Amino acid sequence: MSGANIDLRPEIVLIAHDMRSCHNVGSLLRTADALGVAKVFLTGYTPYPLAPNDPRMPHIAAKIAKQIHKTALGAEESVDWEQRDDILPLLATLQAKGFTVVALEQAENSVALHAFTAPAKVALLLGREVEGIDPILLKKCDVTLEIPMLGQKESLNVVQAAAMALFQFRFASS
Repeated sequence: MSGANIDLRPEIVLIAHDMRSCHNVGSLLRTADALGVAKVFLTGYTPYPLAPNDPRMPHIAAKIAKQIHKTALGAEESVDWEQRDDILPLLATLQAKGFTVVALEQAENSVALHAFTAPAKVALLLGREVEGIDPILLKKCDVTLEIPMLGQKESLNVVQAAAMALFQFRFASS
């Protein structure tokens, strides 16, 4: 499928914070590429592909990059991404630039994903694979979205959840 006739509004950025899995990072980059995400921020201890002037030991950086590539399949080269250690200044900067920061998390006062219409600029925050988004970060977000779970399981893999939210933002908001 070609994206030639697809409207890329809203402007979407993705923030992957404190994730451990290189495979999840690679898959997120590939999903971001597929759904026209403007930029991916890999924050905290989230692994990241090889970077110019990479501060990591070369053999460690190469090993991580190889693992990310297994699921990214080259999206690490086609998607604009940036590594940031500290997420709080990033959230403040995005909000100052007019982005609505949206957490994807099961939480009190969350809004069902299908009931949300993405604004013109939206930043989707994803958290740790098991523990989710730290409550301190949730308080910094403008909205918390939740995917209604209809079965016995209480959650989805972070990448599948992100894909659902990004698809909703991209196509239900047009």
